[in-house]
Amino acid sequence: MAILNTKIAAVSYLNTVPFVYGIQHADSLRAELLLAPPAECARNYLSKKADIALVPVGSLPLFNDAEIVTNYCIGAEKSVRTVTVMSNSPISEIENLWLDSHSMTSALLVKILAAELWNIKPQWKELSDYSIVQSSAEKDAFLLIGDKVFPYEGKFRYTYDLADCWRELTGKPFVFAVWIARKCTDPELIDALEAALETGVERIWEAIVEYGHDDKDYAYPYLTENIDFLFDYQKRQALALYWDKGQKFAPRANPG
Repeated sequence: MAILNTKIAAVSYLNTVPFVYGIQHADSLRAELLLAPPAECARNYLSKKADIALVPVGSLPLFNDAEIVTNYCIGAEKSVRTVTVMSNSPISEIENLWLDSHSMTSALLVKILAAELWNIKPQWKELSDYSIVQSSAEKDAFLLIGDKVFPYEGKFRYTYDLADCWRELTGKPFVFAVWIARKCTDPELIDALEAALETGVERIWEAIVEYGHDDKDYAYPYLTENIDFLFDYQKRQALALYWDKGQKFAPRANPG
């Protein structure tokens, strides 16, 4: 019997397409999907608009009533491609670093890397007007995340892939988002979600075609070579390390 009346918040980027496909094709799960940028997914869960959510790891300390569920995530074992800092100057010369407002998780990661890997102290600025990227000053750098990265590939002299930089700093993979549910959630619902996600990850090409991404030559390589969906032991360790380091740079207060 299908489990009904479940609201699931998920990220509205290409990297979530396999999950969306799996949920929408599940035999034992009928769910209303709420698709939004990462920070909005966290807010949908906080406001109880969603029962289950794929949330950025930067928001985890907000959820006292939640626990991480499923063995799936949005992660990267090597280059992630869609979480980058781009600039026309070497990172050592950057004066202003504009932070994409759609994800505080990536913004916190940049601050960790700035202090512990790059040894820089730039002026931090919020990037909400993306037209600024097209008229950047020489000493500006931009944190860009998600699908908006693709149009800017090759447009800047320097691109720093943050998953690569994290691995250079720590030797570990990185986890960008995990699935959470409230602690009282029916275990059968979690099992149904797990099965749905497994289906999606096993049918990546079908998902790409169904949602109209098959005309993008980067879609399949991105989802099979850059994104790693398995939330394994190494990624769990990496997540704990991220939060240990992140406490120095940001309070655990805002979703994203």
